[in-house]
Amino acid sequence: MSGWQILDGEAAGLPTENVDTDQLIPARFMSTPRSEGYGRYLLHDVRQDIPDHVLNRTSPKVLVTRRNFGSGSSREAAVYALVDFGIRAVFAPSFGDIFSGNAVNNGLLPARLPEDVVEDLLAELGTGTADAHVDLMAGTARIAGRDIRFDLNHVWREKLSNGWDDIDLTSQHSNAISTFRANRVARHGWADPTI
Repeated sequence: MSGWQILDGEAAGLPTENVDTDQLIPARFMSTPRSEGYGRYLLHDVRQDIPDHVLNRTSPKVLVTRRNFGSGSSREAAVYALVDFGIRAVFAPSFGDIFSGNAVNNGLLPARLPEDVVEDLLAELGTGTADAHVDLMAGTARIAGRDIRFDLNHVWREKLSNGWDDIDLTSQHSNAISTFRANRVARHGWADPTI
C-alpha cells in the first residue's frame, strides 16, 4: 500500500448516521476474491434503492458523513470497499473503533469533526460534489471552500503517510527487537525453546 500526505479530488456527502459495515459491503459479496476489487459493492443495496445516489454519479476521494460511521462488525472488507472505490478520507463526528483501526491500516483517513461542522459541510455539498484538499501532515482540509482542522493520532499519521500497517510499523523496530531477544536469551537461556 502506498502512503500519502496530500489528497486532492472531489468530496461528496452521505447524510446518514449509523452506517454500519454490513451496509458498506453486504456479507454476500465477501466471497469475492479481494483481487477482483470490492469498490463496486460499496453501499450496494443503498445505491440500488436510490439510482440517483451521489456514488452512482461520481467517484469522490473524500466522503463527509454523520456520526457512528463504520459501526457494527469488525469487517475489514468494509474498508476495502471504500478504498477500492477510490475514497481515501472520511470525515464524520465519530467512527466505529475497529473500523478506524482497519481504515488506517489500509490507507483510509478516518477524521473526526464536530457535528456542526459536518452538518455545514453536508449542507454545502447537498447531492453534488465539491473540490477537496486534505493535508495529512498539517491536519487541515479544504472542502467545498471551507477550511477545517482535524486532530489525528501521531502514530496513525505516520502509518498513513508511509503506507504502513501494524506489521510494517513493528518492522521499523526490528533491530531493537533483535537486540532485546539476544539479551533476553543471554540472561535467560532457559526461556528460549530453541535451546
